[in-house]
Amino acid sequence: MRVRLAPLVGGSLLLMATSAQALELTNNDHTTLNFDVSGTAAWLHSQESYDQAGTLDEGSVTWQEGAVKYGISGEHRLARDQRVTGALRWTTTGTWGDGDAAGFSDGGERTTKLEDAFLTWHSGALFPALGNDGLAVSAGRQSVIVGDGFLITSDSLNFGKGIADGALNRGGAYYLAGRSAFDKTAIISLGGEQGWRGDVMWLQSDNPAQAKPELNIGVLEHVNDKGTMGLTYVKVTDLDDEFAFLYPQRDDMETVSLRAQGNAGVENLFLAAEYAWQDQDQGDENAWYAELGWTFSGMPWRPSIHYRFSRFSTGYDPLLYGNGRALGTWFQGEVAANYAGPFNTNSRVHHLAATVTPKENLSLGLLAYDFTTLDRDAGADASAREYDLYLEWAVNDHLALIPVIGLYQPDRAAADGGTQLGNDDRNLYSQLIVAFSF
Repeated sequence: MRVRLAPLVGGSLLLMATSAQALELTNNDHTTLNFDVSGTAAWLHSQESYDQAGTLDEGSVTWQEGAVKYGISGEHRLARDQRVTGALRWTTTGTWGDGDAAGFSDGGERTTKLEDAFLTWHSGALFPALGNDGLAVSAGRQSVIVGDGFLITSDSLNFGKGIADGALNRGGAYYLAGRSAFDKTAIISLGGEQGWRGDVMWLQSDNPAQAKPELNIGVLEHVNDKGTMGLTYVKVTDLDDEFAFLYPQRDDMETVSLRAQGNAGVENLFLAAEYAWQDQDQGDENAWYAELGWTFSGMPWRPSIHYRFSRFSTGYDPLLYGNGRALGTWFQGEVAANYAGPFNTNSRVHHLAATVTPKENLSLGLLAYDFTTLDRDAGADASAREYDLYLEWAVNDHLALIPVIGLYQPDRAAADGGTQLGNDDRNLYSQLIVAFSF
């Protein structure tokens, strides 16, 4: 089943996994019940600001964000290895200081809302022909990631009060993407971990910044030891009339994608690619990427290097992308992906990622991007280069630190058709993320 909770950390960084256990409330032969608490806090500074919300002046901004998720999760075991799993959790979010560097938040956002409320039934050994847990049925409020996240990575766009007079406000933590759950979901998954498998999904968003879309999704995959090949179909069946003007191309839009990912049977090799075609009222659009990676497993610190090329046509709708399998997937660039653009449309991107792992709980990485806007007449020119240096340190089972330093160099200032306010100087960007769980 390809349904999982999205990470709390948003932007371009995924939280390093830890071995922390939730607080166990009940554990017997049939039922396990846990109390879960996890959270992130971020301190962020940008020397430059960006003309996205129309509310910022040129100059530096400093702000802070926080998101804490808490509640219960559990599992009830039935006959023949059947299980019912679920969760009921809330999230409290906030933004302080100047608000983010694009002006989407103003520093005054605070809210507490229900985040997860779902149940999933797993078939266990009930249908031997389908394999263990070959059928799963899930419903409720939850995060959903489809495939590589190129099309759907939960509902994690978290605008604040700084845009549209607060009409799109989701309560803060814009960078951290503190809220990621779809409001309503119904999912049927068929198939095991190997061979043919598929999903049929209905998702309903309550996010005004996405125009509250209703989505029908079908996924067909074949999985073996060499990799996964998948076909995905997404149809937007409805939008909220109040916010539909934000995405005039989105209503009744259909997207079909073909993807592949794996190592082709070669240890240390990573291959991935996806092509997405969209049927919009005004014409067809497309996006695609190809990625090649290699891990030098026999060398000290296990260095790894990946190159990826991605292209998004001028009118391509990136749908509900977000953090996927790796850093920079699919938020490309700390500054570019969050504040300056491009936002996975009207652009081509060269991306190089290199990492080393000195210790099991410590990794160091460098992300490099070259962005080119395809059609400058279709919007702002977000052509630029960006370099992000980051460290992931799992201090212990409950605490992780992620400092980031970024250099962003735009081709143009906002006055000359770009997005950076006041100049086209190099922007020094910095942030520190503290994440905890128990």
